[in-house]
Amino acid sequence: MEQWVTIRTLKKQNSELGTRQIADLLGVSRNTVKRALRSEGEPKYVRTPVVNPDLHPFEEYIFEQRFVKRLRGSRILNDLRSKGYRGSQSAFYRYLCTLQDPVKRTFKRYETAPGEQAQFDWSEYTVLLAGILTKVYVFIFILGFSRYRKYRGSLSETQGSIFEAMEKSLYAVGGVTERVQTDNAGSFVVKRAGGGYHWNPRYLAFAAHFGFQVSRSEFGHPWSKGKVENPFDYLEDQFIAGNAFASFEDFINKLSAFETAVNNRVHATTREAPALLFEREEKNALKALPAHAYVGLTETVRKVTADSLIAFDGSRYSVPDHFALREVWARVSMGYLLEISSTGGLIIATHHLSPVKGKVIIDERHYTRHKIERGNWNRLSVTFLERFPDHSVFLDRLKAQKRIDPAYHLTRILDLLAFCDRVHLEAAFSACSQYNTYNVNFIKGYLENHATVLGSGEKPGPVAGLPTTPPITRALREYSDIVNQLSLPLTKGGSDELHKR
Repeated sequence: MEQWVTIRTLKKQNSELGTRQIADLLGVSRNTVKRALRSEGEPKYVRTPVVNPDLHPFEEYIFEQRFVKRLRGSRILNDLRSKGYRGSQSAFYRYLCTLQDPVKRTFKRYETAPGEQAQFDWSEYTVLLAGILTKVYVFIFILGFSRYRKYRGSLSETQGSIFEAMEKSLYAVGGVTERVQTDNAGSFVVKRAGGGYHWNPRYLAFAAHFGFQVSRSEFGHPWSKGKVENPFDYLEDQFIAGNAFASFEDFINKLSAFETAVNNRVHATTREAPALLFEREEKNALKALPAHAYVGLTETVRKVTADSLIAFDGSRYSVPDHFALREVWARVSMGYLLEISSTGGLIIATHHLSPVKGKVIIDERHYTRHKIERGNWNRLSVTFLERFPDHSVFLDRLKAQKRIDPAYHLTRILDLLAFCDRVHLEAAFSACSQYNTYNVNFIKGYLENHATVLGSGEKPGPVAGLPTTPPITRALREYSDIVNQLSLPLTKGGSDELHKR
């Protein structure tokens, strides 16, 4: 079935693809490709029925055990063998599959209250990106009450990408539901050695951080998360099939536009547009988001060089020159972006991952302090007041407190506009007034702990759990004692004692 769908989708996306090319891409024979293209109906496996005389004496018994007592097939098989059945296990199960329940099994649609449940899942697609067949993954996060949804495109389906997609979806909708329904993927559940399943500890830690209850579909019960399963069919038909994209960024942008259109069309069940129903009834029912983003195991520490570069996976990437010679955090986002954060959790740079090792990826905006000429206080003051007309008092106090070289501090403050939000800079100016401290280093420290950097998307500012500089706990008198030891006579004993101290 998967081969049939993939072959026909590839042909729809690019009619010029021949059967040999498709066969090479999928690792199947050309005859398989030809049969799939000729067949309009989905393939079905039909096994020739085999009459098994060994089961004839037990037909009524099997029917009663299966549909009256509702026993499992393994239990019925064991009972049959105790009654003299000598046939094979496979023959028994083939016969069992031919039986039909006289009471047709139906499923009642269930609805959830506002803020009660969200469903999360993803699907894999093969699409044309810049003329190249590329495997992409689309994550869907959908609120059960309003059907308001968020799509996330990715080039990977690692646990880090899965958690990131769910995290960004939570921040995009602005809150947390009581529980989140998922399937039984390895990122969520782990198989026990003795049989059965239990929750993946990392997923439990993720859920505990955001404060939602974990919930999963039972095996063989896909209808329990049908609200997130059904949208994949619509996505396939209305967005994926027949489309080609200039790049992965083009795919992401068009997916975002598709998301907006879907959220604003009338839903067949609720009879309302999901976006309107979300704003009116569900948005305010969501629980508050945590103050900090979740920290997983995908972040790595990197030391910034003097020329404001970090090394990552064989290439080097620039960061704002304010972070030269300092440590930062780096992680791969959704399989194609490199996000670089300060130790306070602020995203300070974002780059596309280089497909070739040994490259140096430079963002010219990271070197802004060299573009504003120092030394002309009057010109810098005019520039500052054009951008911050309500903060002339800050300017006067900066000049009064930094009389030797106020232009240096004002230059570096203007540099911060290249990667920091203006609103948070104004908050930093207020903090300067509160503590009567006017210099660029104080402002940078405030921003690292309180601000959100431009370009950070939906991720919040500070990140919980990141290491910070440890406080000094040694009493100063201990250093005094060591200095006093310098007066010890330079005898062997005195030298040994000083060495121990």
